Amino acid sequence: MSSVAIHPAVDHGIKPAKEGFSGGTLKCHCSENPVEVTISAQSAHNHVCGCTQCWKPEGVLFSQVAVVPRDSLSVTANGDKLEIIDPTQGIQRHACKACGVHMYGRIEDKGHPFYGLDFIHTELSDADGWAPAGFAAFVSSLIEAGTDPADMDGIRARLREIGLEPYDCLSPPLMDAIATHTAKANAAA
Repeated sequence: MSSVAIHPAVDHGIKPAKEGFSGGTLKCHCSENPVEVTISAQSAHNHVCGCTQCWKPEGVLFSQVAVVPRDSLSVTANGDKLEIIDPTQGIQRHACKACGVHMYGRIEDKGHPFYGLDFIHTELSDADGWAPAGFAAFVSSLIEAGTDPADMDGIRARLREIGLEPYDCLSPPLMDAIATHTAKANAAA
């Protein structure tokens, strides 16, 4: 199973978070004038994601995505190089126009259950200590991206081997958070 490349941040073991870690700087892949995004908080809900929308390093099946509070993220260099990939999506993915790396995703809809959280790729930081990936989301979406359905059992086995429970949605606590938000919104309507 270890021949299945999930993501470089988890393929050779999952590093634990550092106690007291309070963020770092994310950089795009441009060798000159990279976009820099500074995060002043620890990430949460870090996971590997098989959806077709998230940015993935070349040659791997999954992206790695976490969230941080919106007010802990600031673009600190070369923000003029950023563009929103698809303004019709619920998550506005801000990517570097030059290298294509997604720097952060922001939800502008105040009614969205995750409004106030920005999505980031912690592997874009040189800092050690980010919260580790804790699960795999949208695993079946790999098929939509071209993975042979016959490979899915092996992929799920590899995820479990490295300690990431595979889900075809988000983790149960996050799905509960979405359902709670929806129930409260419906009760208020």
